Amino acid sequence: MTDHPFADALTCQRTCFLRTISCFGGEHASFAPVAGMLTVAGHIAHAALTVDWFLQGAFRPAGFDLDFPAHEAAARAVTDLDAARARLSTSYDAAITHFAASPRADLELPIAPGPILGGAPRRAIVSALADHTAHHRGALAVYARLLALTPPMPYA
Repeated sequence: MTDHPFADALTCQRTCFLRTISCFGGEHASFAPVAGMLTVAGHIAHAALTVDWFLQGAFRPAGFDLDFPAHEAAARAVTDLDAARARLSTSYDAAITHFAASPRADLELPIAPGPILGGAPRRAIVSALADHTAHHRGALAVYARLLALTPPMPYA
């Protein structure tokens, strides 16, 4: 942990997510309960790509990229579990590094106007990411149960 509460919160999110998905093996990467749903690898990739999306959207003058079909296609393109896990770690590493290096005053600056957190302080993405990753951790825990796996308690 660091002395930066936002970087520490992101570190905790990553730890809980990785713990939840630790029950999956490579053979589970393509599992989806119903055709058309995200696969295990796709869910993890989506969570990783969303970390990048929040970070970019909060700190760039144009705000958030709202091309959701392209974002979904990028997540669905990831089919390898190890690649998805690596992407999640890389995405969180970048966000943690960015927040740890950012002066607190910069984190209070408003996000560009728009439908996603428009006008909120940049630091607001940390709690938005907590909600988003918790949602996908929960979905992946259900996937694990459907595969007769036992996901570990994320907060151990």
